[in-house]
Amino acid sequence: MDSIIKIEHMDKVYKMYASNTDRLKEALHPFKKKYSHAHYALKDINLEIKQGESVGLLGTNGSGKSTLLKIITGVLTPSNGKVVVDGKVSALLELGAGFNPEYTGLENIYLNGSMMGYTREEIDQKVNGIIDFADIGEFIHQPVKTYSSGMFARLAFSVAISVEPEILIVDEALSVGDSKFQIKCIEKMEQIKSQGTTVLFVSHGIEQIRRFCDRAVWIEKGNLKAAGPVNDICDLYENYLIYGEQIEEQIEEQVPQNQPVDILGRIKSINLNKEKIKSFEELRVEIEYDIYVDEISNFLIGVAFYTPDREYIFGPNTFLDGVEIPNTLGTHKVQYIIKKLPLLNGIYQIDVGIFSQKGLVCIDYKGESKSFMVGNDYISEGKFYIEHEWEI
Repeated sequence: MDSIIKIEHMDKVYKMYASNTDRLKEALHPFKKKYSHAHYALKDINLEIKQGESVGLLGTNGSGKSTLLKIITGVLTPSNGKVVVDGKVSALLELGAGFNPEYTGLENIYLNGSMMGYTREEIDQKVNGIIDFADIGEFIHQPVKTYSSGMFARLAFSVAISVEPEILIVDEALSVGDSKFQIKCIEKMEQIKSQGTTVLFVSHGIEQIRRFCDRAVWIEKGNLKAAGPVNDICDLYENYLIYGEQIEEQIEEQVPQNQPVDILGRIKSINLNKEKIKSFEELRVEIEYDIYVDEISNFLIGVAFYTPDREYIFGPNTFLDGVEIPNTLGTHKVQYIIKKLPLLNGIYQIDVGIFSQKGLVCIDYKGESKSFMVGNDYISEGKFYIEHEWEI
């Protein structure tokens, strides 16, 4: 894949003044005396995003995420370095951005379309779809200054996705919508992602990023801490939120090779061979995990099955089954296989954990990590099929 966004040694620097008086003094001083100090909103950012990737941006408030997105969209210019964006960008950065509050929703659709380079005739062909997706009823004919934040989000997102962008940027704007609309937006983003659109997605919901994105980028205090596979970076970021600066020295830029010394290992990925299955078919759960020390003694993996209301169904583990699994430094894969699944119709969830000491010490645990549905023609009732026979 070709690069669609390439950033090299990019800084964004602001001058900070103690007061407006100092700002005026610096502007008028005959010898250019400085009364300001430099604040790096972003410092030495190097990042490459390929066409068709979906990338989640992680970072605490004020970390520089929004500044980076504004530079990619061209709203801001970098202070130093090189930024190359090779594609049409549609951005949903903040509610109401690019909207005239005095115009109606319909008028703002045409305003935004013209700003994106479309003719009125081209917008005419799109407008009904935009209105249908926004689903704000008669408010489409009212000034947007009368809109709630939810209505803003609906209309802004609908306009952003309608212009067939090569790069779609969404920055927290979905958080104000209701759950039904958020689901609708994510489904639409999945659709345009499948068509090859590059998506940059900012969300405080880490699970949203895990489930939607291929890769993640973590920015903190203006520095790019790490970039790589989404689960790796999300795990690093979650550890940072828990342990704070204790783990900062353990992080290497680009690839999270080093982990906190008190973390022995972690579950890297969990995959099912099927998410829709029939009774008596084979179910495979593939578990990939990392171990960060030379060896973990008495190491085991457990897999637990639950109903959606957390009714415990079954919980085997490698210790109880007498199976030895890799327990040394590196990345390993193990498959848990049920040759003939005895579960009946319903939805089921899977928890996976890695442990030591017969399960007494939890190293990492992924609750509700995967779900699958069992569907059949009418066989029997209950949760399990139990082999049986009738005698007369």
